[in-house]
Amino acid sequence: MLYGYTLPLSPQGQANLVPPPPWHYAGDVIAVEFWTSPEAAAATLPPGLSPDPDTPGHATAMFIDWQFSSAGQDYLDPVRSQYREFMVLVDALWQDTPVSWCPYIYVDNDAAMARGWIQGFPKKLGAVHQTRAFAAQGQATPQVGPGGRFAATASTAGQRIAEALVTLDQPVPDAAALLTRPTVNLRHFPRLVAGQHDQPAVHELVMAVFDNPRIDNAWAGTGELSLLPARGEELAALAPTRTGLGLRFSMSYTVTDLRILTP
Repeated sequence: MLYGYTLPLSPQGQANLVPPPPWHYAGDVIAVEFWTSPEAAAATLPPGLSPDPDTPGHATAMFIDWQFSSAGQDYLDPVRSQYREFMVLVDALWQDTPVSWCPYIYVDNDAAMARGWIQGFPKKLGAVHQTRAFAAQGQATPQVGPGGRFAATASTAGQRIAEALVTLDQPVPDAAALLTRPTVNLRHFPRLVAGQHDQPAVHELVMAVFDNPRIDNAWAGTGELSLLPARGEELAALAPTRTGLGLRFSMSYTVTDLRILTP
C-alpha cells in the first residue's frame, strides 16, 4: 500500500511533496497598488469573471517572504518551510461580488508550487527578493516607519520581470481593509490522452478560503512598480499606467478548504 496526499506516494507516506492540510502561512509583504489598461486587465479574466466597473484596470502587485508549516512545526526545517513569492491580483467581479483574480504568480519552492496548483494559483518558478527589516537598527536595515524604504524584485528563467519600491509614510489605521476582496483562481489540470488535449480533467473556478487571517504592523506610503517584458511571459501587458499606495505589512492565515464556484 502506498500513502501520501500528493505524489510521490510511498510506503510510509512521508515522501509526498505536500502534506495534507492544514497549511499555515506567515509572511512579510511588500505591495504596490497600480492601474493598468482596463482592456489588458479584462483580457486575463476567465469565463465566470467580469471586469469591476467601479475599479477598471485596478490591480495589486505583491512580493512576499513566506514561512510555512503544516500540522507539525515545519518552520524548524527552514530550508523546506521558507520561500518567496511574487503575484499580481486584478480586480474583478464574480456575479455581483468584488473579487481579486490572480493571472500570474511566481515562486521559488517546489512544495509551494504544488500547493498553489492544488488551490488554483498558476504558479511558475521564479526568483523573488525583497528588502528585510531587522529589530537591531543599523545602516543595513530600514525602519518599519516613516521614511522606511523597501525594494523588491522578481525574475524567471534568468529574466527580470518586476521591480518595486515602497517608501513608508504612516501606519494603516484599519489593516482589515486590506483583505476585503476574496481571491478567485482557476484549477486547471489538462489531459494527455490523444484526442482529449482540449478536454481538461479539471477546469473549475474556485474561491480561496483563508482561515484566521491576520495583518499586523501595516504601513502605507508611496509605491513605484515596473513590469518588464520577458521572453515567454505576458506579465508586461499589465504594465502600470500609474501607481497608488505602497504597502508593507505582515500577514498570516491557514488553508484547509476552498469554495468551488463553477463545475
